[in-house]
Amino acid sequence: MPLLTDAEIEDGLKELEGWERKGNEIFRVYKNKSFVDSLGFVIRVAILAEKADHHPDILIEYKNVTLTLSTHSKGGLTEKDFNLAREIDAL
Repeated sequence: MPLLTDAEIEDGLKELEGWERKGNEIFRVYKNKSFVDSLGFVIRVAILAEKADHHPDILIEYKNVTLTLSTHSKGGLTEKDFNLAREIDAL
C-alpha cells in the first residue's frame, strides 16, 4: 500500500471528525464518561485493530483515550490508517 501524498492526507482528514495530523501520524482524543468506559473503548478498538492487522498506539489518561495511527512499515500514512480511523469512529 503506497504512502499518501500531503493532499491525499488533507482530503482524508476532512472526512474524519476530530482527527489531526502530526508529522507522519494522525491522532484523535476520545473523551469517555469514566476510566472503565475508556478501557471498554480500548478493547473494542483492539478487536478492530486485530481484524485489520493494523494497530494504533494507545494512550489512556483516565477518561481520555488518544489513538495514533501510522503505517510504520511504510514510514508514514497510508489508506490503511484512514480505513481504521473510520472504523474506530463508527464504534
